[in-house]
Amino acid sequence: MAQALTRRYPMLSLNSDGHPHPRENALVGVAALLGLVSFATSFFYNLHILTSWTGLFGFVTAMVGFYESVTTSERFVLVVSAVVAGVGLYLGVARGGLI
Repeated sequence: MAQALTRRYPMLSLNSDGHPHPRENALVGVAALLGLVSFATSFFYNLHILTSWTGLFGFVTAMVGFYESVTTSERFVLVVSAVVAGVGLYLGVARGGLI
């Protein structure tokens, strides 16, 4: 008789292996937040300094998080965050640079 597959973790969790990863999840959250701020502020020409610095810190945080990540879902969010932060960094530097 077939048994039903039961999950021990929520569907929208970054801990898909069932173990807690507080440091890695914090890096994912910080990278996602910095990437979103960088991308959102890249639409405003006068905010190029904020865009550039948050993009740079977001990209570096995503790369450190990618180095320390454990699960595939963490890596997926980190890659998306790195791309978004990189786009913000690129647009911020193109509009005036880091200073």
